[in-house]
Amino acid sequence: MAKVETIVFLSLILDLFAFTIPLPLFPRIIEWYTLRESTDPRGFLSQTLGGVRAVRSLLYKPGAQSQRWDVVLLGGLMGSIFSGLQFFVSPKIGALSDKYGRKRVLLATMVGNILSALVWMKSTSFSSYLLSRVIGGLSEGNVQLAIAILSDVTTAANRSKALAHVGIAFAICFCIGPPIGAYFASRPLPPSINSWGIELNIYAVPALITVVLLVLETIFLVVALPETKGTKVSDKYVDRKDEAKSSKANGVTSSTSNGSSNKASPKASVEKRISTLKALRQLHFLFLSLFSGVEFTLTFLTFDLLDWNNTQNGKLIGSIGIISALLQGGYVRRSASKIGEGKMARQGVLSCFMALGLLALLPHYVEQTGSAEPNSNGRSNTALRLLQLSAVCMAFTSATVVNSLTAFASLQCDDTGGYDEVTGKPATENPDLAKGQALGKFRSSGQLGRALGPIAACASYWTFGPSLTYSISAVAMLALYIKMKPIAATRSIQ
Repeated sequence: MAKVETIVFLSLILDLFAFTIPLPLFPRIIEWYTLRESTDPRGFLSQTLGGVRAVRSLLYKPGAQSQRWDVVLLGGLMGSIFSGLQFFVSPKIGALSDKYGRKRVLLATMVGNILSALVWMKSTSFSSYLLSRVIGGLSEGNVQLAIAILSDVTTAANRSKALAHVGIAFAICFCIGPPIGAYFASRPLPPSINSWGIELNIYAVPALITVVLLVLETIFLVVALPETKGTKVSDKYVDRKDEAKSSKANGVTSSTSNGSSNKASPKASVEKRISTLKALRQLHFLFLSLFSGVEFTLTFLTFDLLDWNNTQNGKLIGSIGIISALLQGGYVRRSASKIGEGKMARQGVLSCFMALGLLALLPHYVEQTGSAEPNSNGRSNTALRLLQLSAVCMAFTSATVVNSLTAFASLQCDDTGGYDEVTGKPATENPDLAKGQALGKFRSSGQLGRALGPIAACASYWTFGPSLTYSISAVAMLALYIKMKPIAATRSIQ
């Protein structure tokens, strides 16, 4: 269903554009709240920072950078809250979409996303900003439901190609969202609004843009998106040439005159797919536990060591998005089904190992200067090159790992018993293989990693410092690369 794929892709562009706008602003948002509420010892933020300092004092002797590192840890807590809530709600969102339909549940989540952005725009206290993150964490369902929708309308043979649109949307939005967020963060609200006597967040302009994007996305989904739950993928939706090529590339050949794939018996196939899904959920959790830590602390690293501003951080994240988009369209989309989703994901894990190693070296080249401006000296030039090389490696990781694992997991949800000619539903449904629920559990495992990763990485950052933190993460990523060898040898299309 080319039309549905286009609708899903455009809705993801709007959704992820809104999601990426605030990414480079987190350090300065937290710093703004810290300066604003530091004089109130009974305030929520002061008490939270007091708890952070109490824990830190047990592990680390305060130094010159302790105040900045408190901001780093608090940023990790903020990221963990959103992902932790996603861990709990993702399976439920998926199960509800299996029961009530993808479109209905997706529209319900959009209402929550809009409310979250409105609360952010009005938040002038840390507690109200935290509330916006809670609402967003409980509401976000666009990505997981987009994957379920694409799985509804594609065959196993062209699934990876279709799901590559999700990764491409991520990459495009990481190109444009952070720089735009950083640009409008420096733009004040019109004086006419200030004259109304309504106090808004310091970054109300980026928040307003987020609201507009989410409203546009909701209207677009209401008008354009059809319901796909229970869709029977018939010949008119399948490019047989593409399917044959993909099947040949994955080692799947026709075994009957009517073109049916050579598959194991339904019982054996179901058992194997459930086992593969469990392995993929574990790998998803382990990878994102490590990657989300480096991903989240990257802007705090530049804030802490290089004193970069919102614009510089926005350019860094945007450059990663540009490279990732090029890789998605030029390499991943064309090659995933040929070399295998497992092997593709493993390549990305190796690239992340390299990125972490480069970041572990970077602090040694800025400690003496405190800067990595291009024209300062040889050591800081080296630091800048290390940061740039690590960004390229992270872009390759972003383009490959999660998208490949997601496609791999989605392929396990294909029913082995065909479709009932009367009802159009799978002939032998297994609850563990229902698309919405299975993909919801898969996303939930990743969100648990995203919940634990930032806080663990940030705690390590101010306890042991950035160099040791990234070194330990690099060793763990190498171990994960070795652990992925069996899954890389497993065929994604059963």
